[in-house]
Amino acid sequence: MAENRLPHDHGQKIERQPGEMPSVDNFQTVAEIFKQLGDGSRIRIFWLLCHCEECVINLSALVEMSSPAVSHHLRQLKAAGLIVSRREGKEVYYKAADTDRAQLLHHMIEDLVQIACPSGR
Repeated sequence: MAENRLPHDHGQKIERQPGEMPSVDNFQTVAEIFKQLGDGSRIRIFWLLCHCEECVINLSALVEMSSPAVSHHLRQLKAAGLIVSRREGKEVYYKAADTDRAQLLHHMIEDLVQIACPSGR
């Protein structure tokens, strides 16, 4: 079996073992999460849902946006696996997903903006 080598060897570990580099799919997952950071309103909605479970109408009032606009952001956050929903009668409630990915993003937002959880973390 031929050894997989780079054209230039600068003595770094990654150069000696290029087969150990994470796949493009690994980085695509990160890119999908970072896409959610491209809109301040979406980040704000996500941050709110880290602290409460709310319906679209209440979220709309909290962020002073139309219900269709909030619904658009919720669809994107849900598709990224950052929020979950549950139905109670005709009402749908949303909250942050209980995942490491969602928690990491929540803490990153708070650290970058230097805001604190309403509950005091």
